[in-house]
Amino acid sequence: MPRAESLLPVVLALSFLQPGRLLADNLPASTLPRRPNIVILLADDLGWADVGYHSDRCETPHIDRLCQEGIELDRFYVAPMCSPTRAALLTGRYPIRFGMARAVIPPYRDFGIPPQERTLPEELAKLGYEHRAIFGKWHLGHRRAQWHPLNHGFTHFQGHYNGAIDYFTQEREGQRDWHINREPDPQSGYSTDLIADAAVKWIEEKSRSDSPYICYVPFNAPHSPFQAKSADLVRFQALGGNPDKVDGKRQQKLTQADRRLAVAAMIYRLDQGIGRILRAVEDSGEAENTIVWFFSDNGGVGALPNNNLPLRGNKLDVFEGGIRVPACVRWPARWQSGTKVSQPIHCMDILPTLLAAARRNPENSADESGLAMDGIDVSAMLSAAGEPMPGRDLYSYHGQQGPDKEKIAVTTPSWKLVVLGPDLSEANRLTDAHQVALFRFPGDLLEKQDLSRQHPVVVEELTAKLIQFRKLQPAKAVLPYATRNPSFEPPSNWRIPDK
Repeated sequence: MPRAESLLPVVLALSFLQPGRLLADNLPASTLPRRPNIVILLADDLGWADVGYHSDRCETPHIDRLCQEGIELDRFYVAPMCSPTRAALLTGRYPIRFGMARAVIPPYRDFGIPPQERTLPEELAKLGYEHRAIFGKWHLGHRRAQWHPLNHGFTHFQGHYNGAIDYFTQEREGQRDWHINREPDPQSGYSTDLIADAAVKWIEEKSRSDSPYICYVPFNAPHSPFQAKSADLVRFQALGGNPDKVDGKRQQKLTQADRRLAVAAMIYRLDQGIGRILRAVEDSGEAENTIVWFFSDNGGVGALPNNNLPLRGNKLDVFEGGIRVPACVRWPARWQSGTKVSQPIHCMDILPTLLAAARRNPENSADESGLAMDGIDVSAMLSAAGEPMPGRDLYSYHGQQGPDKEKIAVTTPSWKLVVLGPDLSEANRLTDAHQVALFRFPGDLLEKQDLSRQHPVVVEELTAKLIQFRKLQPAKAVLPYATRNPSFEPPSNWRIPDK
């Protein structure tokens, strides 16, 4: 068995240390344009079928245009839920390594992204990116100053710390969660619009600077609560449902039709916000040299049937419907436009790929932190040549319901093994309490034919890999979701202490 520290082939670990292969690699540095601006657009709980280029369920003309003008990432993978995906994106590492894979961070949880983790904005700062902003949902720790976005490399923050805020009041647990940097922000409105407004204004300002920027926009839409603007609900009234139940009031009992109506309107508003951000980039005259990367943080929720079809499963699953999401990227100056990439790419690949795009000096690329890098630079795959990357194993894990009901999976170039049941690192083997499914990949990406009985040796080999992966989780890890502190009371305006 390989050691836990050596889950990925050495060649993949080393790939992070090499500069990305760009179209202009052989040009002298003096002839290259300045480092690219970077815009990351993250949707929240957007299902596979919730974009127009996958189905007609929702209207997403701006997302569709971005996909058509850029590169469609057909097998783009994330974690099964919010916080771990955000952690993987910003660190380039499996969040299980630092205890952030088991569950999301709810309001009552005293946990966050460790200060020693190096993040994308911190690394970009070393490359001359003076302007590094986040607009929207943080969800990586809110109880201590060390977890604040400004302490992880960002120079500007506007948005909310928690998930599932009220779209109209911005409240969570009875306290308003909306901030500019470290201070409460009294600005009111519909949260999707507030996020887009702030990002557009910031891009317009920073595009006049001589320094490149990174603008990270993690929208909270279309995550619950299911609340939409009245004007958008009218647009989708043919879907049925009761617009009075989803136009600004938290509802305890919604029908599927109510949810379907609300989410269609919420996604439309999300797409409109993305369209405004894209226009701001284009109006700046810098669209050619701006990387825009769009994806969802996990699959759509199970409360909305069919939103991940034809994929199997939903958010909180390690089946494809929970972890394979709509995604695309556009960088006209360097990467091939109007194409589709069907090789697996993971959100933790974004960090090494963007650092390569920023032309990190290979002589200074050693990681002083000593932290293992799991993501790889996929620039070659996105270039005009579209060169294939070496095969690798990708892991998914979710233990939000506790150690008796965990979900874990590994995808190799030939197979995918899914194991449901007790913590594999405790039993150190499969037991009768585990449910197992084996699929031939990429031949059966819809996960229709379980081949576990026909290939017991493959199951055994892949289970050994999963056990080693599960053992990466440290003793100090985020607790299962339902574990609460009965004495918890939210701070006024969700203010984070200065220390």
